[in-house]
This record gives sequence, structure tokens and C-alpha cells, in this order.
Amino acid sequence: MTPIQTALSRLRQADAPLTDADDPVAREVHATGIRFVALGGGLEQRWQQAWRELRACIAPIGSSAPLLHEGGVYHGAWLESTATINAEMLDRFAPSVTRATHLAFADAQRSDGLLPYKVTADGPAFTQIQTVTPLARCVWNHYLLTGRDRDYLARMHDAMVRNDAWLAAHRDTRGTGGVEAFCTYDTGHDLSPRFWHMPERCHRGDATAFDPAVPLLPVVAPDLTANVACQREYLALIAAELGADPAPWREKAAASRAALHEQCHVDGMFYDRAADGSHVRVDSDVLLRVLACEIGDDDVFAAALEDHLMNTRRFLSLAGFTSIAMDDPRFDGDHTRNSWAGPVNALTLLRAAHAFEHHGRVAELALTHAPLLAAMAGHDRFAQCYDPTTADAGYTEVYSPSILWLLDTLERDAGILPRPDGEVWLSGLTPTRLAHGQAATATGAARTVAGAHYELVGDDEAIEVHRDGVRWLQFPRGWRVVLGADGEPAAVVGLAAGPVAGILHVGDDEAPLTLAPNERVALAGGRVGARTAPGFTPPRF
Repeated sequence: MTPIQTALSRLRQADAPLTDADDPVAREVHATGIRFVALGGGLEQRWQQAWRELRACIAPIGSSAPLLHEGGVYHGAWLESTATINAEMLDRFAPSVTRATHLAFADAQRSDGLLPYKVTADGPAFTQIQTVTPLARCVWNHYLLTGRDRDYLARMHDAMVRNDAWLAAHRDTRGTGGVEAFCTYDTGHDLSPRFWHMPERCHRGDATAFDPAVPLLPVVAPDLTANVACQREYLALIAAELGADPAPWREKAAASRAALHEQCHVDGMFYDRAADGSHVRVDSDVLLRVLACEIGDDDVFAAALEDHLMNTRRFLSLAGFTSIAMDDPRFDGDHTRNSWAGPVNALTLLRAAHAFEHHGRVAELALTHAPLLAAMAGHDRFAQCYDPTTADAGYTEVYSPSILWLLDTLERDAGILPRPDGEVWLSGLTPTRLAHGQAATATGAARTVAGAHYELVGDDEAIEVHRDGVRWLQFPRGWRVVLGADGEPAAVVGLAAGPVAGILHVGDDEAPLTLAPNERVALAGGRVGARTAPGFTPPRF
């Protein structure tokens, strides 16, 4: 048999990633039909380990339904990550856990409107805001993916509206329209030089207070301000869905974006604005956080790629994007501790995908995945921090953002990924060219979406997609076929970092194409339509 045939045979014989029939989470995952196999290298073993350890990160808190926990040394669920970007990724596998995690935060909301920054067995905690990924985006995507539960949406809407009012009342003391950080933990940037000479915690454990003896405080924080701007755009969508007027939220979002640029945008970067009006010029992953909040147009993002994100002197290390620019003299790549002073953090990588895909820059994103994917195939644990030069695993283990990054990346680059808008991505960048002896000869991925069971298998040259057991699509490695909400091919996208020529076979129909990186070609009734080409930024040295 050919490697593709072998991969398909093994895929059809593979067990579900979680097999306990008495476990409701395992049953939910089993219903998705998810499978993954790899011929050679360590990816299949690591994928299986990821599922075992992810299941260990799902448990009730008190009498709650099973919730996602951050994992590692971080007990409970955290607003900056567990309930937002982590749960957004988990939504494709165990949506009931995502829903329960969201509602746990809404249920624990303080009477004045503040959402807890974490929920643990000791109860909700409110000593800082610790906010990064917009919760409203995650809520909206869950709503779209899971059948439009209006009761859930209304409950989360009310909680987020009250939290927005709390931030406006307590985190704009200078009247700039931006959102202020009072301490390091407000943004979760532990040990970052961004917060040198500022306290870790809010003054006396009160999220409404900053220490008046600290001369730089409060700082207008670009990531917090961008978060609120994006949050308000999604609150507009949610309001409209619930029959309310979205216009006030869009006006508030525009005001937040204006404040962000007026206060924090300098020479293509985003910096904290200190109380004396100066900028805290530390080049950090704040840039990626802001971009992931859908700030800026395609030209702004292209400039960020050119000058910063794809620059190997700045943020593009061998393990992905660093937490501080490598050419900043304060950069410290020590990955053995909980640090945002330089090492690559799994959360940065997990959050980055939205920024790249929002601007159609999927080829650059996939290119940045490969080194850590190769390293992780040989790791024995899922860490928070990674060495920027070797991609070695560092601080903590059984860390859900790292686990979810692996699962997400394999679906995003070489698998079947359902999207909130009803699209399904069939991606053919098989991990057959990984370093360190981790390259697979062929891989296979399976998933059931909207009642159809897909099997995607590929080697270093070609991809096959079988639908309900019948071979349906064939295309070259390096393309992504996008299915529309009707389940039929709607577009083909260049996923590889170089041009790829080949033929798209859909049943008996053929369409010869050459796709540049990120190029998207529309398909309609089997015919090739309009092309869009966002361009491509290779690594800069």
C-alpha cells in the first residue's frame, strides 16, 4: 500500500482519543468523530497524550458542571485564558465544557458588575482584572457553533454589559477613553519589563485602586483598551441578535479604538501611556494582543509582519513569537520560570492565530508553527514557556493552552476544522517536513461535521479527502479547500510558504491551479472564480 492508503487504513481502525463510555466529556468528544494518525515521528503519540492530559484539565469546581481548568500550577479557571482563548479552542471538541466555563464566570460576577479574574475551589477572586482575549468574541463564536442558544447568549450578554460598565467607571481615572492597568497582574504579564517599578497586584487587593506612591500609575494599557474595543464590537453583534440596537455599542467601540491610537500608538507599536504622559517603550507581545483584537486594517497588519512579527531579530524565534522583542536589551529568554520577559509562551501562540487569519495571512501562520510542532513531537510534557532558540519545554506541565495549541495546530494545518460561520477548512499542509527526525511520511485526520464524516489523508505530495467513506477530493499538499455552509467547495487557499501548482479534483471534475501563499480562489459550481492575493511576508533577518 502507498503511505496515503496506509494512513487511511490506520485512521479507520484508530480508537477515539477518549474511550471511557461512562464519561460525558469522552462521549461528547467521541461524537465529533475526531481521529489522528501519523506514520513516523512522534506527533501521533503526542496527540494521544494531549487528549489524556486535556481530560485531566476538565473537572467540576464545587457542585458545578465540568469546567476547563488552566492546568499546571494554575488551579481553577482564569478569565485571561481558560474562559476565553482556551475555551474558544475547546469549543470544537467539547462545547458543553466551554458553555459551563463561560457561565461559571457570569454566575460568580460581583454585585457591582466586576467579573472574577479566576474561579477556583476557594471561590471567585476579584483582586485584579487579568483580561486579554475578548470574552464576547468567544461567547459569540460558541453561540454560532452550537445551535444558537439564546438563553445562554442573553445570560452572557447581561454579564458582559455589566462588566463593561464597571471598567468604564473604575479603569479610566484619567478620562482618556482608554482602559488603565493598575498592576502587572491586570494583563497577566508576570516578570515583564513592561511593568518594572510597578506593583504585581492592585493596591491592597482592591481592583478599583492603584498605589498613589507609584509615579507611573495608572497606565493606559493598549491591550486592555483594544480588548474593550473588540469586546464592544461583538457586544453589538450580540445586541442585534437579541433584538436590541447595536449602534451604541459600535459607537463605544469606535471611541475605544480612537483612544487606543491617540494614547498608545507610536511608530507602528503600542505602548502603555504612563501617568506623566510618557510611553513605556517596551516592545512586547502587546502588539499581537492588539492585533488579535481586530485592530487595524490589512495594511497595518502587513507592516507589523514586515517590521516585527516575521523579523527574526525581533519576535520570530525558533519556537514562535517571543514575549519581548529579542533585540530589546531587557530581553530574558529564561523559559524555566513563569515569565513574560522573553520566552515563548503557549498563550501567545494560541492567541496569535486569530490575528493572522483575520487578515488572510494563513501561510505565515503555518510557517511559524513548524519549528515548535517538530520540537513538541519530541517533548514529554506540555509546558507554558519554551526556549526561543531550542524550543525546549520549560515552566510547568499539563498546561491546557499548550495542549490546545497542539490540537488546534494539527487541525488548522493538516486536518478538518469547523468554523463558527459554517465553513469547514480541509487543510493539506501535512507535517512531512518537520526537523529533528519528527517528519511523518503521511498523516490522517477524521472528523464528523453537520452529519458528514470526513477523512483527510496526505503525504508529502498529495491530499485525499473521503466523505462518508467515499473518496471525494484530491489536491496537492500545501492547499486548503474551504467548504461553504452547504458542505460544497467554496474556495481554495494557498497554505504553503511558496507557490504550489496542481489540480483540484472534485469527484469527476478537475480544476488546474497555481496558488501563491495566502492566495484565495473562489469556487462556484465547480468553476474557478475571483482571486484575492493578500501577499506574503517571509522571515526577515
